[in-house]
Amino acid sequence: MIQLSRTAAAVLLASTFLASPLLAAGTHPVTGEALADDQTFTYRVLDEHSSVDPQVVEDVSGSEIVRDLFEGLLNQNELGELVPGVALGWEASDDKQTYTFTLRDNAKWSNGDPVVAGDFVYAWQRAVDPALASPYAWFMELMSIENAAAIIAGEKPITDLGVTAIDDRTLEVRLSAPLPYFAQMVTHATTFPVHRATVEAHGAEWTKPGNIVSNGAYVLTEHVPAERSVRERNPMYWDNDNTIIDKVVALVINDENQALTRYLAGELDRTEIPAGQYPRMMTEHPDEAVSFPRLCNYYYTFNLSESGPEAFKDVRVRQALALAVDREIITENVLAGGQPEAYTFTPAAVAGFAPPQTEMAGMSQADRDAKAKELMAEAGFGPDNPLTFQMIYNTSDDHEKIAVAMSQMWKQKLGVEATLANMEWKTFLDTRSAQDFELARGAWCGDYNEASTFLDLLTTPSGYNDGKYSNAEVDALMTEAKTAADTTPLYTQVEQIIATDMPVIPVYHYAGVYMLDTDVGNWPVNNVEQNWYSKNLYKTAE
Repeated sequence: MIQLSRTAAAVLLASTFLASPLLAAGTHPVTGEALADDQTFTYRVLDEHSSVDPQVVEDVSGSEIVRDLFEGLLNQNELGELVPGVALGWEASDDKQTYTFTLRDNAKWSNGDPVVAGDFVYAWQRAVDPALASPYAWFMELMSIENAAAIIAGEKPITDLGVTAIDDRTLEVRLSAPLPYFAQMVTHATTFPVHRATVEAHGAEWTKPGNIVSNGAYVLTEHVPAERSVRERNPMYWDNDNTIIDKVVALVINDENQALTRYLAGELDRTEIPAGQYPRMMTEHPDEAVSFPRLCNYYYTFNLSESGPEAFKDVRVRQALALAVDREIITENVLAGGQPEAYTFTPAAVAGFAPPQTEMAGMSQADRDAKAKELMAEAGFGPDNPLTFQMIYNTSDDHEKIAVAMSQMWKQKLGVEATLANMEWKTFLDTRSAQDFELARGAWCGDYNEASTFLDLLTTPSGYNDGKYSNAEVDALMTEAKTAADTTPLYTQVEQIIATDMPVIPVYHYAGVYMLDTDVGNWPVNNVEQNWYSKNLYKTAE
């Protein structure tokens, strides 16, 4: 059976001491720090989360909540390494197409029921069930689970999915092809178990406080839509005795500056720093302002579907718009938080792959602007025939600043008339997924630490290929990469195709730019995926 890494084992070993008399005395058993009497962690989110149903959630803030409420087969530690969740470990067959997970015998649901292998079978079948229409159904196909693609397409029953409960403590997963990073993918919310009796008893209402039954370190005790969500310790959680944070409060604050004001007033333990304010915060609050690499990209996607603008079907137009974006102005003047400029879709922070140097990256901005003007003229656009389109983004001061900057660059350099439209988060998601847009903001945080989590988005069948870009060569290369011994040349080719076809405009790659209260301990700044778990945090006495 696959065992923990030495580092991961050390983390868990340290955690076993948390229930010692030292903890009762208010002292952290590992660091010796005095613990705060009030172990409540309060943080800000931009929008109302999409859901707390593991098979329905599709956004970062919702997934953060789901990771507290539910526990999957495996978790991540502060370094992003795999550690046990419900599963203590796994074995892979010689051909790497069958994985057998051994589940712990002390995992329970919040109502006291045992967590069993059948709970995972039910959840995974639910994720691919066309009747649920999970926005992340494609992720199960991406995991290469046997028959997932056919089930999602409605060609086979959900019972044909390659996942079986051998017994209550043994889960078998069969793949259609070997997948080197399969184990990494089971830390994703879509693969978390759900309590069948609760889902069937309450239907769409099963995730409401009072109805929900979950198996994570916390339970949902309050949810006021578009205002706040509260989760509190789950006494049935198998490791509850070693958890320090008692309550976690997520406050929806749409205005970044208001959030910062509330943080400085002591109402929040963590919030994002508004665009352009990191240098000032670093000067005034050097112990609280943090910036570190994240496994996320920020881009704009062209609607290349039949409903999209005819102008965007011309690759010269797409290239021109991408060339004319001065990314340095956006990263250094607008954001100023340490974000790297993006000339590839995949961030450099991803493990095991160095994105190639593109032709655009090697040009000066003056040369890019000159080339952009040339391409627009060739495409038939100019002063007498200006290109016009609408660009949409979800409501946020930072998104607006970036959109304004980009539209002004296009106006000044190319005479383009881009109108801006902001939308509430869920409306934005629906509009973008329905291809009811011309140019739309996009951002993606890796579901696992491997380049395919980004590049698969631009394959034809991807559920989040909102622009409906389709390139047979990209599809073939990404399919080949799933079983290749060396994926680097394949991913490099895909990045080069994207840099030529320009179905999206990469703008920058994320940094985690936060105000983080100094009394918050163990925030995982070294986990580029930023998969954080409240059960691993603690608050020190001030």
